[in-house]
Amino acid sequence: MTKTRILAAAAAFALAGTGIALANPMVGGAAMYPTKTIVQNAVNSKDHTTLVAAVKAAGLVDTLSGAGPFTVFAPTNAAFGKLPAGTVDTLVMPENKGTLTQVLTYHVVPGRLTSAAIAAKIRAGHGSATLTTVQGEPLTARMSGKWLVLTDAKGGTSRVTTANVLQSNGVIHVVDTVLMP
Repeated sequence: MTKTRILAAAAAFALAGTGIALANPMVGGAAMYPTKTIVQNAVNSKDHTTLVAAVKAAGLVDTLSGAGPFTVFAPTNAAFGKLPAGTVDTLVMPENKGTLTQVLTYHVVPGRLTSAAIAAKIRAGHGSATLTTVQGEPLTARMSGKWLVLTDAKGGTSRVTTANVLQSNGVIHVVDTVLMP
């Protein structure tokens, strides 16, 4: 992520608490509103229909509609499509709700971490930062050129493709790969 983009993200985050309206990036062809919750915005993104269905199947709608704040690394439909055939269908079965919940909560970090806040943690960590997920296991954040990259517990990586989608109860960062605990 470029220094200019990090500074812009920091400025946007600073202004968010001032009541000044900010333009969020479009996600999945839909406007994202900083006055709406994570769930209220996610349901409008055509790129996140699989994630929304999984959140509903896991019974996490009320949690992610709550006060938070939460930082959500939101995999796209294409990210879920990278999983082995049948994985999503298996995960959303009622008997696999516990496993699905573990996978989804691995994409959530307590607090409101903008890209600038994560970049500051990476700098303080001399090139990497450990983010503890709601699921309880860590994600490792690093910069790779201009990209914020997350490494999961299994060694898989996911790149943040759209950062700083501000929500009333946190922030979403769109990712290109499902993270696995």
